[in-house]
This record gives sequence, structure tokens and C-alpha cells, in this order.
Amino acid sequence: MSTTSADRPIAPSTSPPSSGSPGAGSAGAGSAGAGSAGAPLALAYDGLICDLDGVVYRGADAVPGAVETLNGLVADGAGLVFATNNASRPPEDVATHLRELGVAGVDWSVVTSSQSAAAHLAEVLSPGARVLAVGGPGVALALQEAGLAPVRVADLDGTDVEAVVQGLGVDVTWRELAEVGYLVQRGAIWVATNLDLFLPTGPGPAPGNGALVAAVQATTTRAPHVTGKPGPALFDLGRERLGTDPARTLVCGDRLDTDIAGARAAGLDSLLVLSGAADLRDLAFAPPAERPTYVGADLAGMLAPAWPLRAATDGRVTITAHGSVRVPDDLPPDHLLPAVVGSAWAAIDSARRVDDDLGMWQALARRLGLEAVGA
Repeated sequence: MSTTSADRPIAPSTSPPSSGSPGAGSAGAGSAGAGSAGAPLALAYDGLICDLDGVVYRGADAVPGAVETLNGLVADGAGLVFATNNASRPPEDVATHLRELGVAGVDWSVVTSSQSAAAHLAEVLSPGARVLAVGGPGVALALQEAGLAPVRVADLDGTDVEAVVQGLGVDVTWRELAEVGYLVQRGAIWVATNLDLFLPTGPGPAPGNGALVAAVQATTTRAPHVTGKPGPALFDLGRERLGTDPARTLVCGDRLDTDIAGARAAGLDSLLVLSGAADLRDLAFAPPAERPTYVGADLAGMLAPAWPLRAATDGRVTITAHGSVRVPDDLPPDHLLPAVVGSAWAAIDSARRVDDDLGMWQALARRLGLEAVGA
């Protein structure tokens, strides 16, 4: 499958990094870098758990090259599950959006944090148990499909419910939040689909489910059981759908604190794409629990050679006493990204200074052509 220059995977394409460079090992949590050096990353895994916003699309528009890459992977027999923290929409609504963008085939599915919440409650409650559903339509539907009885605040008849699932919904009201607090204080099981503090929207960030959960927490000493990213439950559900072994399952996402941290919590390798929330500077300063196994400009990184990242000093990259990152002019751009990231991680881990000046990191990003994909 070909890619345009804007969608070019950022990974070594000729020879592996030199000894001691980031490609010599892995920061992965699962198989510690299952890819065979030089072979396309996609060949190292049987299943892909893929985030959506910032990876497949940005708002209503597809990320350039993402749909074509996904269709090629599916055509080649790769297992594919899309996993989202968005609890408000039913999975079929998400699938419809993906098909409208051009994602082909039928051998893929969508899992949501509402479904992981419902799966958790189905394990601890009896079939048909009453559960208060707060959030968009995806919350109640997931509970119903799990064999539980969703109840809305308007339908409460004075009989206590056994549990509460709190997910995001644009029409969630003060009364619903208050009722969650009342029930939790009386001992109901409290499950939150996720704790994302904000939701990206066209005009800007808007309060996410985490902000609404925090409002309820102000009224009680209880804390909810959380089933979305960065916990492992959503990835466990995705892998169950795929039927793949952990060592042969890869997570792809654009957020370090949810997608990558969640993959590590689930014991899975991960690919960070720089087409969404995280940029090069974010990656360089990522704490160990949020470091991906691989990195690519976008989903086309699945087609690039599999060189796992590793915190290790690269002799070709110099980090000065003042923390500036210097690279030789003749270092090929394909080798620059793993060399810079690995050297930055090694320096940070040894308590050396690394400059976080935005201008310096933007200059490095320009050398990689990352501005073409939004990083």
C-alpha cells in the first residue's frame, strides 16, 4: 500500500539503529516489541485495538491516509477493533460514522466504555438487576445488552437500584447528578465509564465525564469503579472480541495518558501516532508508564519497519548541559525520531536536564515533516 509524502511513516526504512540506540530494545509492556526488525509492524500482530479521535478522524473528517491503511490491514486479514472512551453513542452509531468515512469490510467491531462498564456489572450482579443509567443512549443500551435492567432518573419509582453507571451525555442534568450522589451514599455500586476531564469540540474543550464525576464526588467520600481508559478493562474487552493473545495484540492511539497508559496496564504493546493529541515534545517527556512501544506519524506507521523505542543514549544525538537537543545535519530523518526520543528518555531517567522549549521541539518536528499530520 502506498502513502503520500504527508502520510509517510516515520520509522527507519533501511537499516536498524546503531547499537545502544532506541531500536535496540523496547519500552513496550506486552511482548516487549514483538516486531521483527525491518519487517512491517502489522506483520508482528494478529489484532489491532484502535482509538478513534485523532487516529482515524479529527471531528467529522478522516485523518489523511488512515482509512486507506485500515482497509489494507483488514483486506490482509488483520483483526480490528475500535475502542473508545465515548460512552454516549451506541457502537452501531460509531460504526456508521466509520463506514461513512470509507472504512470497509464487516470483520471489525466497536467497543465502548459503556460496554466495559456493563460487562463489569454483569459479573457482580444477578441477571435483570436494576441499574441507573446516566449519560447518552449508549449507556442504557450497553446495560440492556448485558442482561441488566437500565433505569432512567425519570423512571425511578422509589425502589432503590443496585448500581449506577455514569457516562457522558450532552443532556445530563443536575437532577441526574444529584440522584447518582444520593444512591451512592446509600450504598449503590458506582461505575464511571471514564474520567476524561474534557471533551474536544469544535469551539474548544468542553467538560467531559470526569468533570461530571468530580461534581458527584464532591458530595460523597466514595469513589467510582472506572472501566474506560487508562484502565485495562476496555482493552481486555477489545482483545476478547479479537480472540488474540496479548503478545500478538497491538494498541494504536494518539494520547499518552489514556491510550498508551491503558495499553501498558493491559500488558499490550502500543503504537503512538502523532496525528492527534500528543506531539513530539509530549513523547520525549513521557513518563515510563506512558511510553509507547512504537511511534509513527499516523496510522501508516503500521506499514513501517518495526523498530521498538527504547530509553537509551544514541551517540549521534547530543543533549547539552543546558538540555538542548542537537542532531547532526547528515542524520537521516527516518532515524532522527527514535534517536531523539530514546536519548531524551535516557537523559530524563538519569535526572539530566532536557529543554522543553517549544521552539526547539517544533524545529525538530519540522525536520521530520510532522506538521503535515498535525503534530
